[in-house]
Amino acid sequence: MSGEPLIAVIDDDEPFRTALVESLCSLGFRARGFASAEEFLASSEENSCDCVITDIHMPGMSGLDLQRQLMARNWQVPVILITARGEPGLEAR
Repeated sequence: MSGEPLIAVIDDDEPFRTALVESLCSLGFRARGFASAEEFLASSEENSCDCVITDIHMPGMSGLDLQRQLMARNWQVPVILITARGEPGLEAR
């Protein structure tokens, strides 16, 4: 791993994803955006990132599904779940 931590930003909303990646970079982090959980899992970044920020609600694999899959792999990197939509019971899940 080189220098600054690498943060993977996974969100299907391209303008938001781009803005978050640029904001993280302006704070001195390395960040890379992915349009889906599947794209992230298919990349080489899965094993080299230090943190994941992922949207909960995405087409295909949701952020919660991604977190479950990473936990099943004994992944020890923090996962931050974000959403623009709240729903009853979401925090409990």
